[in-house]
Amino acid sequence: MSDFYVSVIIPTYNRAYCLKRAIDSVLAQSFINWELIIIDDASTDNTHDVVKAYNDLRIKYIKLKQNKGVSHARNQGIKLSQFKWIALLDSDDVWLPQKLEKQLLLIKNQPELKFVHCNEIWIRNEKRINPHKKHQKYGGRIYFHCLPLCCVSPSASLIFHELFDQEGVFNENYPVCEDYDLWLRFFCKYEAGFVNELLLTKYGGNKDQLSIKYIAMDYWRVKSLVFILKNNKEYLTSEEVKATKTEINKKCKILLKGYEKHQNYVHYDEILSYLKILDEA
Repeated sequence: MSDFYVSVIIPTYNRAYCLKRAIDSVLAQSFINWELIIIDDASTDNTHDVVKAYNDLRIKYIKLKQNKGVSHARNQGIKLSQFKWIALLDSDDVWLPQKLEKQLLLIKNQPELKFVHCNEIWIRNEKRINPHKKHQKYGGRIYFHCLPLCCVSPSASLIFHELFDQEGVFNENYPVCEDYDLWLRFFCKYEAGFVNELLLTKYGGNKDQLSIKYIAMDYWRVKSLVFILKNNKEYLTSEEVKATKTEINKKCKILLKGYEKHQNYVHYDEILSYLKILDEA
């Protein structure tokens, strides 16, 4: 695997309490040809001290002057990366030692792949739990599986750098579901490689997780689905177009019902307009 090099990107914000665990999991990789770019999104805790304790020239630490969110932090890391492959790792997650090696072996055997992910272990409140059936992971043409919810954890991904050049980076206007949005743009055109091994441990239940902070996340998913229907429809099969419209219709109706129940009409007309364009798309 000496001909592969990987840029690992960890975005972090006030995660000194768990950042060391993530960094150590990169250092423990059986594959050693990597650089680690830690983008500190203007933390106010002792994140700098945690990183400063490491003496490894492969580790680069950049502290941003202003907090702009995880998408901006990841994009800055992508911009600064120097290698052909990008591996994302959230600061509260942990890789198992053979994560990169197993993914790169699949790429070596299937060089047409531009995106590879893996299976994962879930820890919630310090206890291991089983993912629901809807969270099952797949390889191949996975666009259909991307429609209901995010089907790939960022920390599980290994991405060919040119994909970002061709399809864009994380949408910095999205406070959540930025990964869902990017995966739709990728997987409407490309297949996904999948290593069906538990190579990632995801820790949940933290109060600072964005999925806990934000409600009505389907608002952002609907915007992404509409974008695909308007801009990338040519890459979809007729069945995928139909499934996309069905998902938009379903999510819009749930959102509208929720807005009416809570008398929150900020996005009401926008969501209503998406329902009206389904017959035109």
